[in-house]
Amino acid sequence: MPFLLRRFSRFFRRRLTGWRLPLAVAVFVYLSSWLAMTLVEPPGSDIVAPGTYWWYFLVTAATVGYGDVFPESLGGRIVGAYVIIGGIVTLTLLFTRLSDALQSVRGRRLRGVVPLELTDHVVLLGYWPGRTERIVAELTAEGRAEVALCAWDDVAENPMPDRPAVHFVRGDLTGEDVMQRACVPAARTVVIDARDDNETLAVAVAVDHAHPGVHLVAALRDLGRRDTLRYVSPSVQAVQWHMPFLLTEEATDPGITQVYADLMSSHGHGNTYSSTVPAGFPHRTFGDCQVWFGRTFGATVLAVRGPDGLRVSPAWDTPVPEGATLYYVAGQRIPAEQLAGR
Repeated sequence: MPFLLRRFSRFFRRRLTGWRLPLAVAVFVYLSSWLAMTLVEPPGSDIVAPGTYWWYFLVTAATVGYGDVFPESLGGRIVGAYVIIGGIVTLTLLFTRLSDALQSVRGRRLRGVVPLELTDHVVLLGYWPGRTERIVAELTAEGRAEVALCAWDDVAENPMPDRPAVHFVRGDLTGEDVMQRACVPAARTVVIDARDDNETLAVAVAVDHAHPGVHLVAALRDLGRRDTLRYVSPSVQAVQWHMPFLLTEEATDPGITQVYADLMSSHGHGNTYSSTVPAGFPHRTFGDCQVWFGRTFGATVLAVRGPDGLRVSPAWDTPVPEGATLYYVAGQRIPAEQLAGR
């Protein structure tokens, strides 16, 4: 007999796992209590009718107890107590299993193995402690975007679990599996911040395969490799690795790195110059200077340096005194005599 009990117990432990155990307990309590209720209740009792007992069992097992249906005999009340205990056991098993399932899903999300469900988001490929946190803070500021942060397997869990706008994916950043789990085909922008320039090139190939034409921003240690990167995607925007703020600016405002590059280059449509405001200069506010420079020379004034220091793109009513320095973009330097009106 003890041998049979051990075998029976082992059978149920193996078979009744997961969600099947609370279901089995509920079915067993339901059938056994119904049989017992038919034996102890008076003949013709409404409570044992099939159309009534399931309702009685449900509200009693859930300990709600509406009282609209109840047993009449002492034996029936004892069966009702049995149903209450069975219901409590079933609910305990059910909630325990539910808690385990939720914890399992949360754990898998933390480990970055669950496929995401995102669209119009930013995918950030690569993780650097400290640096990536700053980049993500800029990308998600003011609810700008949700971020799918992708890291190699050496990052065991989501490094930013307290940020609800950051979703984590872990794996081979050049693999199609990571591209799909991070929803790269539905992304608005992809930012590559890899461990070296060779890896950046490999990841860019994977991104272009998953989503051709996506707004792609890549950090490079050697900007001389920008042309090689553009063999993958002609529209890729390359940013110097040690300037992470440009990554976020380009990801948020596409094309801004081209503006910066043009401003800092002598090969664009204009160069940046400076001129000292001469005596008798009639344009005494930044707005007046901006209008006059634009209409007269086709130039754009960027900043003014006066007694209060440098002010980039100040308010148009900002005073521009004699001796202040104006910084402007133009096709060529404006001669001092033209500024003085001579």
